[in-house]
Amino acid sequence: MKDRFCKLLLILSACFFICGCEKKTPEAFECSDPIGCVRIAPGEPIRLGVIQALSGRVAALGNEQLRGLELALSASDDKILGHRVELQIEDSGCTAEGGSVAAMKIAADPKILAIFGTTCSGAAATAAKVMSEAGLLMISGNNSAPYLTSINGKKAPDWQPGYFRTAQNEEYAGKAAAFFAYEKLGVRKAAVVNDGDIYTRGLTEGFHMIFEELGGKIVLDTAVNKGDDNMEPLILAVTANSAQLLFFPLFQPEGNHIVRQISRMAENEKAVRDIILMSNGALIEKTFAADVGEMAKGMYFVGPVRAEENPETRRLTSVYTEQFQESPNTDYYLNAYDAACLLFSAIEKTAVRDAKGNLFIGRGALRNELYSTRSFPGVTAMLSCDSFGDCIVPRFHILRMDEPEKGIKGLRDNVLFTYGPAE
Repeated sequence: MKDRFCKLLLILSACFFICGCEKKTPEAFECSDPIGCVRIAPGEPIRLGVIQALSGRVAALGNEQLRGLELALSASDDKILGHRVELQIEDSGCTAEGGSVAAMKIAADPKILAIFGTTCSGAAATAAKVMSEAGLLMISGNNSAPYLTSINGKKAPDWQPGYFRTAQNEEYAGKAAAFFAYEKLGVRKAAVVNDGDIYTRGLTEGFHMIFEELGGKIVLDTAVNKGDDNMEPLILAVTANSAQLLFFPLFQPEGNHIVRQISRMAENEKAVRDIILMSNGALIEKTFAADVGEMAKGMYFVGPVRAEENPETRRLTSVYTEQFQESPNTDYYLNAYDAACLLFSAIEKTAVRDAKGNLFIGRGALRNELYSTRSFPGVTAMLSCDSFGDCIVPRFHILRMDEPEKGIKGLRDNVLFTYGPAE
């Protein structure tokens, strides 16, 4: 009866539910987990690490991730299996060094079970290495660089055991952008620009490969530095190479600078005015739309297919607005919510309580539980984790900003094309 009650609770909600279903043994517990076990005494908190970009250029995205976690905790009364949850929050600053330092601080505490993060894929690559070597688990609702999990169905360069994500692998974003540019827009010459990190490089490399496979030519494949504000040399190089389209999957403020400076230069130069602009999900964000306004009119974006609106997503949006006194900047907090729920559920399923009330959680068992996850009812989709740590099937929309005055909602509603692994 108890197991049936727990299953019912799992069906009724997409998150973690305190139903007291952990394994129980009347005798003293002996850990046989190959990575080791974490012991949580009665009354002790369950400790989790958090690594997000909470300052700098992508702080808005990092705060959305943290809020998704907070919503999931609120749904479980801030407890897991009757133990309150304590967070060690570290700011990565969206840098590789920041990710490494933050992960080392967290890994220094042997009581921490897992890491919730990161925001940026560059920080994830370094943090995941530290995390994996320390025997922890890490799950992200925002990382999407192909380098972190798999590329063309094979282990990617920065894959690490114990790393998971509920954000979509953007290997398919670059492919979607390239296919749309070539087949739907008739582009035959394109330029791509990244900012040197694994996230933006992953997208431009995917675009480059598919575009040329289709028969197009990449006439310029270059990079800008994070922090660059003068994009005129890049724009002149694009026109000098007769590129019809510029694909720039960049963050703010670099992406904003490109749009602003192209708009200014287009007033006097037809070659600039004719460039088709295409970016990605990092700029599908309210602050970008508010900053560039009409200058983004006619611009294309490739972004993950949104969660279908349903009673649960509507409820979460309402709770979010009430709890944080503002509407969400992006939908990515829903992926964060799902990541937290997956983690909480895995902790619940692997925990063992001994006769004295101590809770034991095997680190290897926790990882294995997530790797074996199938058809978990997330709010973004049914989630199943593969051997590389990807827990959601990637599908991407091509969007166009036709009515800037309608902001991000107008952009999201203007879907021109959808692309996924089987399409």
